[in-house]
Amino acid sequence: MNPVKALENHGQAVWLDFLARGFVAKGDLKKLIETDGVKGVTSNPSIFEKAIGSSDEYDGAIGKALKSGDRPVAELFEHLAVEDIQHAADVLRPVYDQLKGGDGFVSLEVSPYLAMDTKATIAEAERLWKDVKRKNLMVKVPATPEGLPAIEHLIGEGISINITLLFSQKVYVQVAEAYLSGLEKYAAGGGDPSHVASVASFFVSRIDSAVDKELDERISRANDPTEKERLTALKGKIAIANAKLAYQDYKRLFSGARWDRLAAKGARPQRLLWASTGTKNKDYSDVLYVEELIGPNTINTVPPATLDAFRDHGTPRDSLEENIEDAKHILAELEKSGISLDAITADLVKDGVKLFADAADKLYGAVAHKRATVLGHDIDRQKMTLGGGLGKAIEKNTEDWRASGKIRRLWQRHNSVWTGTDEGKWLGWLNSAAAADIADYEDFAHRVKGQNFTDVVVLGMGGSSLGPEVLAQTFEKQPGFPKLHVLDSTDPAQVRSMQASINVADTLFIVSSKSGGTTEPNVMKDYFFARVSEAIGADKAGHRFIAVTDPGSSLEKVATKQGFARIFHGDPTIGGRYSVLSPFGLVPAAAAGIDIATLLQHTLAMMRSCGPDVPPHQNPGVQLGLAMGLAGLEGRDKVTILSSKKIADFGAWAEQLIAESTGKDGKGLIPIDGEPLGDVALYGNDRFFIDLRTEGESDGAHDDRLAALEKAGHPVVRIVMKSIDHIGQEFFRFEIATAVAGSVLGINPFNQPDVEDAKIKTRELTVAFEKSGALPPEEPVVSTAQADIYTDDKNAAALRKAGADGDLGSWLKAHLARSGADDYVALLAYIERDSAHIDALQQMRLEVRDKRHVATCAEFGPRFLHSTGQAYKGGPDSGVFLQITSDDAKDLAVPGQKASFGVIKAAAARGDFDVLTERGRRALRVHLKGDLKSGLEMLDAAITEALTRA
Repeated sequence: MNPVKALENHGQAVWLDFLARGFVAKGDLKKLIETDGVKGVTSNPSIFEKAIGSSDEYDGAIGKALKSGDRPVAELFEHLAVEDIQHAADVLRPVYDQLKGGDGFVSLEVSPYLAMDTKATIAEAERLWKDVKRKNLMVKVPATPEGLPAIEHLIGEGISINITLLFSQKVYVQVAEAYLSGLEKYAAGGGDPSHVASVASFFVSRIDSAVDKELDERISRANDPTEKERLTALKGKIAIANAKLAYQDYKRLFSGARWDRLAAKGARPQRLLWASTGTKNKDYSDVLYVEELIGPNTINTVPPATLDAFRDHGTPRDSLEENIEDAKHILAELEKSGISLDAITADLVKDGVKLFADAADKLYGAVAHKRATVLGHDIDRQKMTLGGGLGKAIEKNTEDWRASGKIRRLWQRHNSVWTGTDEGKWLGWLNSAAAADIADYEDFAHRVKGQNFTDVVVLGMGGSSLGPEVLAQTFEKQPGFPKLHVLDSTDPAQVRSMQASINVADTLFIVSSKSGGTTEPNVMKDYFFARVSEAIGADKAGHRFIAVTDPGSSLEKVATKQGFARIFHGDPTIGGRYSVLSPFGLVPAAAAGIDIATLLQHTLAMMRSCGPDVPPHQNPGVQLGLAMGLAGLEGRDKVTILSSKKIADFGAWAEQLIAESTGKDGKGLIPIDGEPLGDVALYGNDRFFIDLRTEGESDGAHDDRLAALEKAGHPVVRIVMKSIDHIGQEFFRFEIATAVAGSVLGINPFNQPDVEDAKIKTRELTVAFEKSGALPPEEPVVSTAQADIYTDDKNAAALRKAGADGDLGSWLKAHLARSGADDYVALLAYIERDSAHIDALQQMRLEVRDKRHVATCAEFGPRFLHSTGQAYKGGPDSGVFLQITSDDAKDLAVPGQKASFGVIKAAAARGDFDVLTERGRRALRVHLKGDLKSGLEMLDAAITEALTRA
């Protein structure tokens, strides 16, 4: 007789430790049921990983699933797994029916990531039970301390459970008690316990592997031949002895008055299932863990190779209750040897959880890869060329992130990913795109369109303005909708230019401020509210204003008082620079007629690609973040962002995200935006390049230079977007990457400790103006007809020592000469940000870069104070700062206060400069007199001359 089928005569059922789609579909499982009497199937992440990752068997199913819509990787896997389990359960259903629910089960495991989480284990087990919808399903739950209460709870709900990762007799007793207690609760609630089944999967061969290793160490150290012989005799014996004694516990637990009461109601005993029965030591029989554990009302779950081996040469016998006293003696001898079986089994549970988690990582990685292959260009492509040293560091850290589950912890909002402070409170952006109320945004867009506005203007700073600016610069004006503008300056000329570019009477204003207490958007609102009041009447002015702010802010109170048309609430758990995919970015987008549903649909594809269930190797956000952070640690901290023409403004948003998130505690990444690519010789070893473009955009000269940088060993990341509609994917990719980089750098990427210092200085100066009608006097170190030069005593002394004297050129020469290898030079201009001035600063920065071979920044104030200013003050001391201020040709009053726009801007510039010098930064301020155009030309000439003389 077939030895496998003969096990039935000894009361033992055989389950198969294997499952694959084709195996079931082709009838192989049915054949084993018929020929071998197989009565069940178990699955786990390792089994699914081999089935899905090692073949193309599931490719068609994955493609079919994704045709109905994209989904997260874990959900995609679960869809496949549920189908497989259902098919296997249906094949085994005749066994289940024939044995009246006594066997014929298929097991599906809860995520091993949840092994230490009781509530999450319960929730997932309940969901799997509901989704599979098969009576002959068993949900697998590990026998961890957190798993035990989950087991009792689930049994109490009438859910059949397979308890896995069971090694210890003591824990087995706890598992059985959990089953009994659960049954009692279920019966007490009116449930029929005959419908509930359970097995306790007691692992075997892993115990011998672990014990034999310790025995070998003791044998090698033993000098007494008798002791060596005694220890050697224990090898390969412990697992079977342990299992035999567990079976004795089983007999005791499922007998007596307590059990009889449950049995009278139809309850079934929880059978012991021998797991991990494939022999791992080649010196042992390949059917050892089958032949020695045969007994009534037990199960042996075997891998295909062991099944084949036992069929070929196995010898069934009633072995489970043989030599029980010998089993006790063997375990006593082990304890006598100083080897703790309790310690070993406890470690095996931890190792088992880790092994299953590792297998789950491989499994989800395989599914993620196949998902990405099916979706193709629907997910923006990312290619990294990083060089040997950095590449190896990224590979090592990628594995560290995987092994420690950091991306899962990040999504779970654990502070431990960063500095252990309050980071977890600032991660609302992870779900903001998914949580967006698309219907509400579409209704808002419809209402805006119906009012025939010609323009919509966002009044905001930093995160409230830079995201909307990217959208305004990237998307064309939509038919029937107003043109989107952004004002993020208190420069009088820029405010006046905005007013001139719109028809105030037909414009919708969006006042955007998280706290409501930021000076700039408040004075901009006051100014334009007055202009709208003049144009259409004070009683109607509020109807032309929308507020986007956090609940309970001062802006909300003002908006309510002034009768704003609507107030959109931001999420207080989202910082400004991470807010573009929240109302702060989506309200302006909707007002401008940008298709919110499409924007978010594409965004969610990247969110899923960067999700908690996508291991770091396949996770584009994690990979980019590790590359940025590790490059920064190696000194390549100048993140140079190269954006193509269609998405040219993306870098302005990204530089705030990167600088304000990472630049603190003397550490950080310095983003370099808007600096055109030059020849390889211009760059030092402090650069990290990110090139973004849309498909179809090409620039031969740019591409040649990029390839040359790669060839020279500079790290280059290339990102190709399918279209501008994918801009949300890049917002999310960079947010995840920046959070990951912050972890690598060891900082909190969600605070901005140095921004407030400049605000305080600015506030002090404006308060002084309100009191006296003038800003406090200041004394230049040098005054000429064309410019005044300011700095603090320490900087002045250093510059004079380097040759600075009575003319501007000498100060510029001494100042710029302070920039060396790994430094950057930042031009900080508190002037109107228009095309002419942008070009002027670009010319200056490129002269500096090309002569000094350093990274350069060209920024406009006060805009940059809410962006890169944090890194300039709190980041690495590698900046050389040239602040540029000027006399305003014509100031502009702010309604209701003494301080004008020009005064507020001047106070911001002085406050910023004071903090820079107080921090010991290398800073020089040039205040241009008279005509600004002439002043900038003069400054450019002076810089050119200073660099030539250097």
